[in-house]
Amino acid sequence: MFSLGPRSVRLRTQIVLLQIGVVGLTLGLAFGVFAYVSNQRLSDEYGQRALAIARTVASDPEVRVEVARYAAMSPQPGPDWERELADGSLQRIADEARLRTGALFVVITDDAGLRLAHPDRDRLGEMVSTDPSRVLAGSEVVIREHGTLGESVRAKVPVLAPDTGDTGRVVGEVSVGISTTAVREQLLGDLRKAGLFVVGALLAGIAASVLLARRWHGLTLGLEPSELAELVREQDAVLHGIGEGVVAVDARWRVTVVNDEARRLLGIDPGNGDAVDGIGLTPRVLEAFRTADGLPVQAAVGDRIVVLTARTVTREGRPLGAVLSVRDRTDVESLTRQLDAVRSMSTVLRAQRHEFANRLHLLSGLLHTGRPEEAARYLDGLLGSGPLGAAMPGVDAIRDPYLQAFLAAKAAHARENGVQLRLGPNTWVDGNLVAPVDVTTVLGNLLDNAIDAARADEAAEQRIVEVELVEEGDTLHIAVADSGGGVPPELADSIFTEGVSTRPDRGVPGGRGVGLALSRQVARALGGDVRLADPGRGPEFALKGAEFIARLPCVLKEGESAWAEEI
Repeated sequence: MFSLGPRSVRLRTQIVLLQIGVVGLTLGLAFGVFAYVSNQRLSDEYGQRALAIARTVASDPEVRVEVARYAAMSPQPGPDWERELADGSLQRIADEARLRTGALFVVITDDAGLRLAHPDRDRLGEMVSTDPSRVLAGSEVVIREHGTLGESVRAKVPVLAPDTGDTGRVVGEVSVGISTTAVREQLLGDLRKAGLFVVGALLAGIAASVLLARRWHGLTLGLEPSELAELVREQDAVLHGIGEGVVAVDARWRVTVVNDEARRLLGIDPGNGDAVDGIGLTPRVLEAFRTADGLPVQAAVGDRIVVLTARTVTREGRPLGAVLSVRDRTDVESLTRQLDAVRSMSTVLRAQRHEFANRLHLLSGLLHTGRPEEAARYLDGLLGSGPLGAAMPGVDAIRDPYLQAFLAAKAAHARENGVQLRLGPNTWVDGNLVAPVDVTTVLGNLLDNAIDAARADEAAEQRIVEVELVEEGDTLHIAVADSGGGVPPELADSIFTEGVSTRPDRGVPGGRGVGLALSRQVARALGGDVRLADPGRGPEFALKGAEFIARLPCVLKEGESAWAEEI
């Protein structure tokens, strides 16, 4: 605001000085106005007091008679006349009125302005020192003037001839004055009282300014405006420069900060102060935000996969709100799915290598022992089964080797968990995959869920998962059924919602309830869908569990497969 010397005055001091100046100026102006108004009020009050005294004296019958008598006779200046006036009734009445009321003077004149009564008897018979014309014309006058006895507030009232009423002939005047010293003394007394009030108000203003400055100092953590501005700039640069989305709320769950990355990843555009429940967050994101336990949670938002981490913010034990960080894992998730597919293929290749090695060892033994006929019959049998053909009957109905390898890997995984994975009788896929990652994402999630459901049914004699794949042009239809317990009726309508799962969490990173939501998201991105065809068909069926079906358009084509072309 201003500077004293080489260093700027701190904001706290500026606030105190500014407020003291404002309070002092306001009180000074108020004091000046009060003094002016008080002076005018006192002058009016003393003028009205003098006017009342003058009216009383002028209306006295004796005064009217004596003034009329002197007005009718010719003045005779000299010691005898002055002695007569000094000893006369007018002088007596004037002195009594002056002493009784405390006035500075009570003067009575005739119609020529000659003094008939005056506090200074040496002035008797002389002309008054101020113009009496207005009063002798019949008007009452209240005025502040300087006369022979000093400055005073005086009232002048005409004296009317006796027995003529209120509109009679003017025969003289009565002038009553009250010294301005009395006015000044009372004014000073009032100002001293007001001054004490002003000083008290000023001290209260200073105290309030100091308290406000301390409060400001606490709210700003002792930072100066330049430091606050620098912090805002740094915060803006950090929030909008990092690769993570950030959403912050206060203790009442109202939005305080949202950076550009959070708006992009979460598809929201809230304003400051909006309630977090109404800014468009998905149920899973909102639940993770409100839980604020610091654990990473994976969620699908639109066509993106994000990882959420929410934490509460406290200061000195007082809750200040919560902060949600959002990281984009869409590309990582895509790479993960591709890696899973490659891992599945490598598992199948290792199984094939192991199977081929066993078969070659058997052939070598037959040939070395001189039994070529048996070796020939064994080779004929191998030519009919193909590599790992016995591992999954009916796999020859699927042309794409990538899909064959994936199903073989899932069959091996199922066997490890005591579950039989089999192909449905209507399976037929003559085309090759053009979107193997998307297909294996949907198919893999459905198979994993089915295998887990079948494995969880410990009372079942046979744990079976059946998958059926049917080609329709460039569209792949998938149906997966299992022998598990099915989907509870209360979850049938919400099974595809993020965070909803028929299995316990058990500390799974990011929580359960993501696979089906992700599968539906991938399918709908292709123009298809995934839905629950049957939540459970009852114990009379071998596959008594749930059945899911998926439709994936534009994932098949005739000719060489897409993954082979890339190789």
